[in-house]
Amino acid sequence: MDKSQPPAEDKREQAELGREEAEKDRVSAESLRGTAEQLRVQAEEARSAAEDARHAAEEARHAAEQARHATIDAVAATADALSATLEQMKFLEEARNTIRELKKMKPHDIN
Repeated sequence: MDKSQPPAEDKREQAELGREEAEKDRVSAESLRGTAEQLRVQAEEARSAAEDARHAAEEARHAAEQARHATIDAVAATADALSATLEQMKFLEEARNTIRELKKMKPHDIN
């Protein structure tokens, strides 16, 4: 402030400086609002991606559970097939033994 200026001129300059400072603050606040909005959008996108990932994980868990049940069913079917094959083998072995015993017998031994 120049001492030669009238007090009204000093007040006008101070008011102008205040307005300029207020404008800088307004621009800065607007910039911060824009940044905050960008961050909000990014946070929403991250939340949505996390939700999508949670759904995908749930679907994968469900698929794994179905695969586990299918494996159990396949093992049970294999066990049943092996059991049936074993029973057939036992039957055939008994039939062979019977034929072998019959061949050992002499014709007059048969009543």
